[in-house]
Order: sequence, then structure tokens, then C-alpha cells
Amino acid sequence: MISVGEARERILALLAPTGAEIVPLAAAAGRVLAEPVVARLTQPPHDVSAMDGFALRAADGVAGMRLRVIGAAPAGHPFAGTVGPGEAVRLFTGSVVPAGADAIVIQEDTEHDDASVTLREAARPGRHIRRAGQDFAAGETLLAAGRVLGARDIGLAAAANHPWLAVRRRPVVAVLATGDEIAMPGEPIPPGGIVSSNSHALAAYIRAAGGEAVILPVAPDDRAAIGAAAAAAARADLLVTTGGASVGAHDLVQAGLAERGLDVDFWKIAMRPGKPLMAGMLGGVPVLGLPGNPVSALVCAVLFLGPAIARLTGRPDEAPPTEPARCTVALAANDHRADHLRATLARDEAGGWRVTPFPVQDSAMLSRLAQADALLLRAPDAPAEPEGAMVRVIRLDSCGM
Repeated sequence: MISVGEARERILALLAPTGAEIVPLAAAAGRVLAEPVVARLTQPPHDVSAMDGFALRAADGVAGMRLRVIGAAPAGHPFAGTVGPGEAVRLFTGSVVPAGADAIVIQEDTEHDDASVTLREAARPGRHIRRAGQDFAAGETLLAAGRVLGARDIGLAAAANHPWLAVRRRPVVAVLATGDEIAMPGEPIPPGGIVSSNSHALAAYIRAAGGEAVILPVAPDDRAAIGAAAAAAARADLLVTTGGASVGAHDLVQAGLAERGLDVDFWKIAMRPGKPLMAGMLGGVPVLGLPGNPVSALVCAVLFLGPAIARLTGRPDEAPPTEPARCTVALAANDHRADHLRATLARDEAGGWRVTPFPVQDSAMLSRLAQADALLLRAPDAPAEPEGAMVRVIRLDSCGM
């Protein structure tokens, strides 16, 4: 068995970022930039007023000075002339500062009518003027490739005059559940059968992580049927299977895919839950075989599928982030497998986290995972810890689960 860290590295080595596609700016939110966004213009393109007021020469800006108003320049309608000695031009926020003016006095500091303005405050050179290029200049790189675009990024790209953006194509991830006992929600349940939760849970996680999920029909425990079902994923960027990843008499995923040319990289990890996890290549399609138990499948999704989709979309693909927490119960010594205990979190008086693992950690108990806030991490061969010991946790909401 290999470690969790080695398994993640080997899975990521099978993957490469998807290609770029061009999308309208309005559809780019949440997507990953494939190319940098470079400013197509200078912003602001001219010196502009930051306030409503009057443009004048700083040399005339003496408190008590009365100036002649020679015109007005609403935003979008620049003043065509030049401000000379003893003159002023009425401006508004965003107005272009006219030639000859090098200061602005805000309207609250004046007494004015249509013909003249008297200054109650002295002017200072450059005050209330936003200089051309203060925000950005044409040719400047504003957003780097690999950035996940949020609302502020969309606004910046729009201001830089980009109606279209190059983003990573959303990776297509096919999900194949296997097993004679499996029925989809709403379908007749076979004798001794169960309803499949893995396909829909994994599809939701894939979409939250930035992928396009395709749920394939459930494949029965038959090598030929599993191979035929997997063939439907020939154009996917990643095939995720659930169940049958081990090598028991009824664990036929490896055998069924082997008949289609599966090259297995590994299939066991020293972790709990999730030991029977498999990775490999089927033709040109990477394959990630998750356990059938729903908690095991989703814990493995956090640890491996999330970083895999990040790699496919060109984002950083590090392990899920961990945070310190104080454990509210004593912990027994761990065995040789890394443990991921489902647990709840609460804030303590100092603002830190207190973590409480559920007393029962069965990997079929999906209700416990739904109630959990975090995975409490226990390293292989970790010694026993007393109540109050500091541990590390993965917050489930921090990784889209």
C-alpha cells in the first residue's frame, strides 16, 4: 500500500490541463483563465475629476479669489478650450480636466453661479484629479492565467475592454457506478439492493469543483458490461468509477477495464476510509476507481478528485488545506493507515476550533458525513492523544464538499 501523498502525486501525474476556449465576458464568471488579461486601453484615458467642482489654475486658487466661469464639462463632454488666468470650468465626477487647469476645488468649498465662482478654500496642485493611467495602462497584465474569475475580475476585464476571454474548457468527468445491487434514485430496488448515492454526490462535487459531470448508467457485476459502459467515456477527460475497485470475486472493475486495455498504476492506499482506491489509464483517459462505500468515496473525492479537477482546469492542485483544532476527546493510538475521522467543529472562547469526532466511524454512514464539518486527520502510527490535544482538520466547506 502507498501513502495518501504518494497516491495524490501519482494521480496528478496522469493528468494535464484542458485546452482553452473563448467565452463571452458575461459567461466567464467562475471559469479559470487560460491566458492573461492584458489592458487594451489606459484607465482613466485622461486626467479626470474625482469630485464635482471647478477646474482652475492652482496659481489662481487663493481663498477669497473670484473667478470667471467660462464653461462646463459634464462627464462625456470635454471642454474644448483652455483655462486661462482668472478662469474656471465647471466639472463633475469623471469629467476630463481641461487644458490649462492643474487643480480642482470641490463645489462645497465655493460660492458660485453660472457666471462666477468664489473660492472659500485654497486650491492645491493636483488635488481631486485622477491622473491618466492611475488605474492601469494599455499593455499592462491585469489578471494572470490560472485565476478563477470572480465578479471583481469580470469588472476589471470589462474596464480593460475585453468582451471575450480565453478560459480553460471545463473538464468532462464521467461517473460510473457498478454493482448488481445498485439502483438509481426512483428506480425499482432489486432484492438485497441499495439506492446509489455515489453517482449524484460525486457529480455535485465535480460541478462544484469546476468540471462537467456525466453520470453513466449503472454497470452490473459483469466484466463485459463494465468494459462496455466505460467505453462511453472514451472522450471524457477523466473516468471515475465507484465500487469494485478491489480484487475480490465480485470486484470486477479492474478486470472489466483490463479487457479494454486498462494500465493500472496502483490500487491500494494506506488510509481509512478508502483503502481500495485505484488509478490508471484506459487508452488516453485517466481512470480513478473509488470505493463503493459512500463515505469512502466522498472522502477520497476530497483528497484526490478535487486536486485532480484542479489540475485539469489549470488551478493549483495542492492537497486540501488543513487547520489546527483542539480535540474534545481522547484519541487512541492509530495503526499503519492514515485516518480521516468525520467530526464536528465549534469555536472556542479564543476564536479557535474545537473538534469532536463522531463515536461511530462506519464508512457506510452517509448521514454522519452530511452532519460533519471536518475530517480529523490521524497520521499512520500516531500515538494516543489526551483530551485537549491539538490536531489538524480539513474543513469540508473549504474544499467544496
